[in-house]
Amino acid sequence: MTEDTFRSVAIERSSLGNYVVRNVRGGSVSLGTGKDGSFTPVELLLAAIGGCTAVDVDHITSRRAEPTGFTVAVTGDKIRDEAGGNRMQNLRVEFTVTFPEGADGDQARAALPRSLQQSHDRLCTVSRTVELGTAVSIVESSAPTAE
Repeated sequence: MTEDTFRSVAIERSSLGNYVVRNVRGGSVSLGTGKDGSFTPVELLLAAIGGCTAVDVDHITSRRAEPTGFTVAVTGDKIRDEAGGNRMQNLRVEFTVTFPEGADGDQARAALPRSLQQSHDRLCTVSRTVELGTAVSIVESSAPTAE
């Protein structure tokens, strides 16, 4: 992999069931089991799916007009499948986007369906990865023992 393609985050345990996720730019988000206000891993997955498409759609449509409203609702069902494993199904990303009246708003409204389709079909790395199914490797790294 090259510097242009490589992505990473680091997750550090802060207490039982509580973690901090950090990116290389210094950003952080709390991750947990859902017993407090922190995001669960599934919620972060939903946020990543919706957020990825939101960024794409926003960049495309905002060239024409600044939206007057822009919300994204991402839903799904967490199930235990036939193999006894947990997974999500029925994933749905619903956009509610409004633009001002006038020619620029009309252009942005006209661009919205195409931008949603472009994001889904080729731009959004997150939802494409989920839909195409990418293998995940889980490995153990030997850490020095505490003395």
